[in-house]
Amino acid sequence: MKRWLKWGIPVLIVLSAAAVLPRVLGHSPSAESRPADARVIRRDFSATVLATGAVRPEVGAEVKVGARIPGKVVRLHANVGDRVVRGQVIAELEKDDLLAAVDRARAEVTVAEARVADAEARARLAELDFERQSELLEAQVASQQQKDQAAKEREVAQAAVLLAQKQLESQRAAVREAEVRLSYATIRAPIAGVVGSISTQEGETVATGLSAPTFVTIVDLDRLQVDAFVDEVDIGKVEPGQSATFTVDAFPGRDFEAQVTAIYPKAVIQDNVVNYDVVLSITTPYRGLLRPEMTASVALLLGARAGVLAVPAEAVKRVNGRTVVYLLDDGGTFDVREIRVGWKDGESIEVTDGLAEGDRILLDPPATDTSRRPQ
Repeated sequence: MKRWLKWGIPVLIVLSAAAVLPRVLGHSPSAESRPADARVIRRDFSATVLATGAVRPEVGAEVKVGARIPGKVVRLHANVGDRVVRGQVIAELEKDDLLAAVDRARAEVTVAEARVADAEARARLAELDFERQSELLEAQVASQQQKDQAAKEREVAQAAVLLAQKQLESQRAAVREAEVRLSYATIRAPIAGVVGSISTQEGETVATGLSAPTFVTIVDLDRLQVDAFVDEVDIGKVEPGQSATFTVDAFPGRDFEAQVTAIYPKAVIQDNVVNYDVVLSITTPYRGLLRPEMTASVALLLGARAGVLAVPAEAVKRVNGRTVVYLLDDGGTFDVREIRVGWKDGESIEVTDGLAEGDRILLDPPATDTSRRPQ
């Protein structure tokens, strides 16, 4: 009796602990080895391509305004944030030398006009002298030589008229050129918009070279677009005319609608990742909300499908070049079933062939192969 008490009680304690431990830990050994599975269901799919982009001015909506001639800036009529209209004066350069050039060219025109008038008068006299010599020759008062001399002088006078007229045209062209150069001293806004930046101040002297110096940058905030950078894997699904939505960090709870208008053919490589610039035209009113260079989170809407078969994406595997799932039956065994897939929507994949609604599939391949022959 004492021997039983000595050895029996510890044995009972060990056996009781073994029975209670699984319940204390909250699971059983059989639950540990049971594979996770899911059902094949029907659901609606909306295929989208996600991309990151930026709000930018449309082509021609951002203009850098500069000067075509060198000179000192005497007046600057714009400040950052000012709204300007097309043709509004933005800046003025010193123009005394340009005004003098215009006056000199106009004076040359006056001189050229006088030369033309003198040449035309000489030509009329030469014509009258030729007619007179012709009459005298008929009356046998003048000789043929005198008539020929008068004809020659008439031709010389007519040529002088043509030369004077050409010189007058040249001087008038010089006036137009001087007036155009004078107009370069007044810088006007080529488009309507908002002054985005100013690069030159009053009193500075600008020099022209291969490129014109920039005075101000004007942006038309009513002509913005979104440049979305789409990965090369998804660019084949994107086409002009597709709808899209995007959000910006400044208004995270507000969706803006857009439409694909163009796809740049040249790739943009960022961190060794090939992307393509997809241009989106914004269809939602955005005046006073969007600004250039805002970061945009873009969702390109490829289309929608209703009531298609879907399985979790993690259940779909690639085995020996085939797309398969592990079909589970009620007896706990499974078949390797080849399937065809369609769209992917988040964590789900569309199944177009190989499964039926309600089928059970494993989410992960089992550790031991208890499958039957693949179907």
